[in-house]
Amino acid sequence: MIVLAVHHLKTVHSARRWWGQGGVGGASADIFISCSPKPRVTFCIQSIGCPKENALPEWPTALRCLRPIRHLNIGHSPQLQAPGKRLRDHLGWGRKSGLCRAVGAHRVSRTHLEAALKMLRREARLRREYLYRKAREEAQRSAQEKKERLRRALEENRLIPTELRREALALQGSLEFDDAGGEGVTSHVDDEYRWAGVEDPKVMITTSRDPSSRLKMFAKELKLVFPGAQRMNRGRHEVGALVRACKANGVTDLLVVHEHRGTPVGLIISHLPFGPTAYFTLCNVVMRHDIPDLGTMSEAKPHLITHGFSSRLGKRVSDILRYLFPVPKDDSHRVITFANQDDYISFRHHVYKKTDHRNVELTEVGPRFELKLYMIRLGTLEQEATADMEWRWHPYTNTARKRVFLSAE
Repeated sequence: MIVLAVHHLKTVHSARRWWGQGGVGGASADIFISCSPKPRVTFCIQSIGCPKENALPEWPTALRCLRPIRHLNIGHSPQLQAPGKRLRDHLGWGRKSGLCRAVGAHRVSRTHLEAALKMLRREARLRREYLYRKAREEAQRSAQEKKERLRRALEENRLIPTELRREALALQGSLEFDDAGGEGVTSHVDDEYRWAGVEDPKVMITTSRDPSSRLKMFAKELKLVFPGAQRMNRGRHEVGALVRACKANGVTDLLVVHEHRGTPVGLIISHLPFGPTAYFTLCNVVMRHDIPDLGTMSEAKPHLITHGFSSRLGKRVSDILRYLFPVPKDDSHRVITFANQDDYISFRHHVYKKTDHRNVELTEVGPRFELKLYMIRLGTLEQEATADMEWRWHPYTNTARKRVFLSAE
């Protein structure tokens, strides 16, 4: 069976008519709808004979003008180099010979194809359900904020805010049915970090492509910072393949480090399986490799200190950072600090020991760096083009230098 992917229904109908007339050695075609974020149609052609490579120009214009989902560097027809890659990445199939090498397709069995499509549909359905719950929670939070503003105005005998006057009567009627004691309760079903503290996180760390030696050093140091983390060489792997491999192995967070001329300048934290994905700028990086005679680093589960995250966005960022670490033991002598000042998050790593019953000696073991948040997306890393934007920093507005977002002060 050969898998080809097309985008337009007009192309589907013309290609199906052509195949029905015995196009590829008398091949027959079935149609499957793929469940990617943008609907695409996938042909499954039961091949009887394999055309030669020089027969490709005789294929109908509808097929030679396909826009590929993703290019593969094989074959001689770039218009036909996308088919089968999504299924191959999910199931780990390799390249084949014959027609597969000529048009970039992959021979698969119908059973494997149906299983792969079922898996893709399930993943897309879970993603849609998650986004629907997220949207409902946001609508409920907005309505609750309006009711709180109206309640404070009535209690303090002030004028009702102008934007609430039209719906003030309806809000007041719903206030009568609200009971006390539910403040701050969030939906445990929709919380991405609902298993935090119950199960230890599994963190995977990788780099951008073709990393320098210093970026590899920094990735190794980050691996020691997060207990139980694993580091993977990037190689030529695409982001989508990395994310799918992490999901299949139960990884909870994927960290990607970027560089500019050997200096680490970017950190991406993607929580799996549904998000969010936070994008940070790295600055003032001092690595352990730059400090002579520093000794070894403790790999015990650290205590965490988060300071200055008082706004709603700040608490969100604090959760993204602190849930990268497991719950520590009481006797752990390792401390990691995330301190926010003017929206720059300082990372510090210390160990301590008691010199006597009153004094404690604190020793910094590195690395140290500053984080600057500039974007949060609701999806995972490979959904960058389709995921909704939760928050984004706008540095070119007139008040950008005066505003702080991670703290309420």
